[in-house]
Amino acid sequence: MSSLTIEDLNVELGGRAVVKSLSLEVRAGEWTALVGANGAGKTTTLRAVAGLLGYRGVIRLGGDPAESMRARERARRVAVVPQAPVTPPDMTVADYVLLGRTPHIGYFAHESRGDRGAARRAIERLDLAAFAARRMGSLSGGERQRVVLARALAQEADVVLLDEPTSALDLARQQHVLELVDRLRAQDGLAVLSAMHDLTAVALYCDQVVLMAAGQAVSCGPPRRVLVEDDLRTHFGAAVRVIDLDGDLVVVAARPPEPA
Repeated sequence: MSSLTIEDLNVELGGRAVVKSLSLEVRAGEWTALVGANGAGKTTTLRAVAGLLGYRGVIRLGGDPAESMRARERARRVAVVPQAPVTPPDMTVADYVLLGRTPHIGYFAHESRGDRGAARRAIERLDLAAFAARRMGSLSGGERQRVVLARALAQEADVVLLDEPTSALDLARQQHVLELVDRLRAQDGLAVLSAMHDLTAVALYCDQVVLMAAGQAVSCGPPRRVLVEDDLRTHFGAAVRVIDLDGDLVVVAARPPEPA
């Protein structure tokens, strides 16, 4: 059974159709990437799945329609790592990760021993124990992104949504974050849906790619089927080369042809 199923998703913002008739499935342990030019509808799709936007269509979590769930139940089953997470600078890493347990804590209740244990395990799995007492404002970008992932992991959701998880990180930290996500989805059977611009990273890490344009899925399948030069040129409006480098796909910018 798929951990996440989207059926005929439609989203309008300000009277404009931003996502149109989108359908896809992400099974446990799979990583699906939404790719496309800015404005293609990638982030809007993630926000709809998270329940942050109104939509038409059906979103199923573990086979259950999300539309029938209360907000707290939906939050237990979907963890979100936004592109620009709010990280209070004076909050400690330990307290920030513990916020991932909020959907599991009743109104007017305090975190339990189990909640603190889940947060501690997430901190340990992402090698953050030495940072637990540090203030969020003292962390580097890569360290902060690891803490945000730890908070999502502490939530113990089956579905994880990532919006540009490596934006503003240098090359080494990008690779570290991608390796972390890849390891966690394999170990925990997480269904990962991400919006990504780095097409080479998509080819290296993702099982399925959905190429979006003007709110619609124009191509869907394994990276080698979707990341082809003609389609990328058409839907990104850019000259690109797709190179097979020792079995790995690499997508690079190319100089546009000289005008005739």
